[in-house]
Amino acid sequence: MHPMINIAVRAARAAGSILLRYSDRIDSLNITTKHRNDFVTEVDRAAEQAIIQVLQNAYPDHAILCEESGLHKGNDFQWVIDPLDGTTNYLHGFPQFSVSIALKHKGVLEHGVVYDPLREEMFTASRGAGALLNDRRLRVSVRKRLEGALLGTGIPYRDQSQLDAYLGMLRDLIKDAAGVRRPGSAALDFAYVAAGRLDGFWEIGLSEWDLAAGALLVKEAGGVVSDISGGDRYLETGNVIAGSLKLHAEMVKIIRPHLTDHLRA
Repeated sequence: MHPMINIAVRAARAAGSILLRYSDRIDSLNITTKHRNDFVTEVDRAAEQAIIQVLQNAYPDHAILCEESGLHKGNDFQWVIDPLDGTTNYLHGFPQFSVSIALKHKGVLEHGVVYDPLREEMFTASRGAGALLNDRRLRVSVRKRLEGALLGTGIPYRDQSQLDAYLGMLRDLIKDAAGVRRPGSAALDFAYVAAGRLDGFWEIGLSEWDLAAGALLVKEAGGVVSDISGGDRYLETGNVIAGSLKLHAEMVKIIRPHLTDHLRA
């Protein structure tokens, strides 16, 4: 395993330990509202600081982009961190949340880790070297058509200006699919696509830290990741489709008629 992945795994485990430590005393947490339906707790901040400490001890010159504390300037390497993806789930005791850590070099995703501390599942990927769940190599599902596919998604909850467009996508995708799931942690949704547990995934309005590590997992597991119109600007737009090659193409085709000018931009 690449040394930088080893450091990211160490950082993810440190954050995961904090999440588990506080999980049985959620009622006592100090909760702040960042935006509509978007929350941050002292656990988010503590987990983020634990990650930063591990990364900076190993690579003090690297830049870091964090959900809570923003940008820490550095060199051409940049870590992209979500210390708790699925905060709302966490606050309700809903057992679906994760730690997401990615590394970019000159804007290119090189390494990614998504960690589920409840299930002790560590998803890792390095560009050109494949994706793993713990020590098992991952491959996306072989499903080629929407019929019988299990899809993951995220319903817009912060900015609902594109809700009607999203509901149109959902209506047309659900017609032939076996089902659509909205578990609440985008990073784990990507990881599940990489592992073949979900056949495809789409969401609009994500942030870079929500999807950077997960997108690399899918690509290194043999899948395709694009923005919602089929292009490659998903890290910029936050609007994303992921899946196996043929299923991804079918999802793009079905979603395209529902794109507004905002989603095409």
